Amino acid sequence: MEKLAERIRELKERKNAVILAHYYVDGFIQDVADFVGDSLELARKAKSTDADIIVFCGVYFMAETAKILNPEKKVLIPYYKAGCLMADMAIAEEIEEFRKQNPDFAVVTYVNSSADVKAVSDVCCTSANAVKIVESLEEEKILFVPDRNLGSYVASKVKGKEIYLWEGYCPIHDKLRVRDVEERKRKGGVFIAHPECREEVRKLADFVGSTSQIVRFVKETDASRVIVGTERETIHHLKKVRPDVEFEVAYDGFICDQMKLITPERLLKALEREQFEVFVDEEVADKAREAIERMLALS
Repeated sequence: MEKLAERIRELKERKNAVILAHYYVDGFIQDVADFVGDSLELARKAKSTDADIIVFCGVYFMAETAKILNPEKKVLIPYYKAGCLMADMAIAEEIEEFRKQNPDFAVVTYVNSSADVKAVSDVCCTSANAVKIVESLEEEKILFVPDRNLGSYVASKVKGKEIYLWEGYCPIHDKLRVRDVEERKRKGGVFIAHPECREEVRKLADFVGSTSQIVRFVKETDASRVIVGTERETIHHLKKVRPDVEFEVAYDGFICDQMKLITPERLLKALEREQFEVFVDEEVADKAREAIERMLALS
């Protein structure tokens, strides 16, 4: 694999490309990436890069966001079919219909959504800043799209607002059950959960936060064992942060198969061929950019 890594680094330098990777992709890709982060961190990095080419190692909506923030740059994704079922659970037409019937609601959209959905939203958010974003809005009524679990987490933290939850969810986080957590907690240790998990699971957690917040928690914890309630590839990074800690994923199937479509070989092909370029309709991108930029300004 070292030869593959060397070839990727050589192409990246020659083409003035930057590789952005999410915590959920293959560990090898995390190691060769210029930056590894969660949705908020990656959005900020995409906006600030001076590279000519952005190779986004994540699912499609993430690459779309990078393109929206960098319309003049070439944005590539190693596998354009890498999608997100949660993002597919919301469509722009239904949100527009809701807005017409409920004009007093502000639409807050999780970045795990399509460009079309972002374009009909008032502001975007990530799991790291969702509470802050909702608290900052003047509107007292909020439609939270598309994740009902993250939305319920926000509702538990924000007082004095009516929050209507869209019926979307992450199938991977939503599968985690109380029995899975209790079984692992019997061995000892602390349990950390992503807010995309169900409410009853979050109640068992010693800490709830986005992936980047989980990383910060692990850096500071005194625990010798940590049960990780998010995608298992996150442990690759956590082991680098705290090699002295024992990590166990909260359930054996905690794997985002869509993220795993981004393979080292496909990353190399993306750099070699500059294939699978991401495009967003200009009018859609302009509207979506307003919601994303508003999020970044409020974060």
